[in-house]
Amino acid sequence: MLRRNIRLRREYLYRKSLEGKERLLYEKKRKIREALEDGKPIPTELRNEEAALRQEIDLEDDYTAVPRSLIDDEYAKATEREPKILLTTSRDPSQPLTQFTKELKFVFPNAERMNRGGQIINEIIESCRAREFTDLILVHEHRGVPDGLIVCHLPFGPTAYFGLHNVVTRHDIKDKNSIGTMPGANPHLILNNFTTKLGDRTATILKHLFPVPKPDSKRIITFANQSDYISFRHHVYDKQGGPKSIELKEIGPRFELRLYQIKLGTVEQKEAQNEWVLRPYMNTTKKRKFLGD
Repeated sequence: MLRRNIRLRREYLYRKSLEGKERLLYEKKRKIREALEDGKPIPTELRNEEAALRQEIDLEDDYTAVPRSLIDDEYAKATEREPKILLTTSRDPSQPLTQFTKELKFVFPNAERMNRGGQIINEIIESCRAREFTDLILVHEHRGVPDGLIVCHLPFGPTAYFGLHNVVTRHDIKDKNSIGTMPGANPHLILNNFTTKLGDRTATILKHLFPVPKPDSKRIITFANQSDYISFRHHVYDKQGGPKSIELKEIGPRFELRLYQIKLGTVEQKEAQNEWVLRPYMNTTKKRKFLGD
């Protein structure tokens, strides 16, 4: 099993290394195609490769003209079966963290919660692969306050690291009368303002944690991005007196996520390449919005 995982990992890294070359070749073909359509001269830097590139353009069809993305490779089988998630915490969790993790178990369909105990990350990852889990979610805390959430897609990644802010559990919501019961139906997803390339990548990681809902499901989960802080809200709705009268109930929990790292690998692989890292101390960081407008 270990040799097989090593071989599959090498194949995955090889496919990943080809993506940059395919993207560069695609951009060259695109420039030549646009120049021919507009009747403009071929760019100077591409004239030595013009003959070979034009020959490849003539042989392309609608499928081969678009470069294959690494995301397609990572989530190629995501629609073939429902996600299966293992949910656990850092070692020796406090009572607030344990309570928050129990509530997260009901947020994600097909999730299983495991007491961490003395298990190390390598053992957890190998156990997840053997039992065919699609994702591992680790929740961390600081002095009893949940402050971090790691989403690791299996078997080979990616791994997204989020900061947790303003966590409010179901039991801490002040308006108790507005809290509905926790349903078991697959939720509809609302992903708002993930307009950049990184935002689309983040939305892909989040949405594949949930299975496809049925049309009559009355459960809604919202990930709304504003200034790179992703607000998570969990609601159910009910029609009162007709289709134009809908009652919306928050069932919790609620929190904010802030992405600070995406790694091309699983959580235990220290040598895995960073796809993106937040650098908060750069002069332009406060002015830039990475996930959306």
